Order: sequence, then structure tokens, then C-alpha cells
Amino acid sequence: MSTSISPDLPAVADPAWTRAAAALAASATVGAGLGLRAVAGGDVAKYGGDALYTVLLLTLVVLVAPRVTPLRAAAVALAASCAVEFLQLGPVPAELSRRSVIARLVLGSTFNAPDLFWYVVGAAVGCLAHTALRRRRPRA
Repeated sequence: MSTSISPDLPAVADPAWTRAAAALAASATVGAGLGLRAVAGGDVAKYGGDALYTVLLLTLVVLVAPRVTPLRAAAVALAASCAVEFLQLGPVPAELSRRSVIARLVLGSTFNAPDLFWYVVGAAVGCLAHTALRRRRPRA
């Protein structure tokens, strides 16, 4: 059930609807990332993938905590993305990436400072999309 505290604030969607939308968004984000890698190369694929990585993390935050605000979800996703990037300053992610494609996709292998900017872009885009979806009420 959607409720609103005041007429000026949009109602927050039902958590089940929010979780379903987040799961769909996570799937679409993974598809977009794989599609981007299939059709583009170089910096477009790399930095677009960085932004989508943060969008994916944001969708997973919303999936776990459907009542989270868009700004908080974006902040958590951005913090996690940056933490993973800074972990790449040590040897563990590189070693794990050599052993597993999944680890390479999730953890990366080497630190790259420009990635941090693209994580901010992904968090901003994800926050805007979450805000827009949050304002929509599911139809009964």
C-alpha cells in the first residue's frame, strides 16, 4: 500500500513492487553491460561499464532495502564501487582476477583513478532513475 505523509511528497511504492522493479533493473543493467561490451570497445566499453557497475550495485541495494531513499542507495553504491577500486591497490584482486572471470568482473584487477569519476556518473544516473520510479505508483 502506498502512503504519503504530505501532499507535497510522492508516495513510496509497495516494497514488493519496488523489489520487483529493482530485480528487473538489475537484469537490464547486466544486459546493458554485456551489450556494451559486445558492441563497443576501448574507453566507451570500459567507462560505460564502470558507470553500469555502480548502477547495478544501486539496484541491488534497493532490492535488499526497498524503502531506501534514492540518495542513500546511490551513496551506498558509490561507496562500495570506490571501496572495490581502492582494494585494487593491493595484490588480492589481481590474483583473484587471474583465477576467475567472475572475480575479474566483480573486483577488477588494477586501480584506475578515472574509474572513480565514472562511478559518480553511475550513482547519479541511478539516483535519478530511482527517484523517477519511486514517484510512480503501481496500479491496483
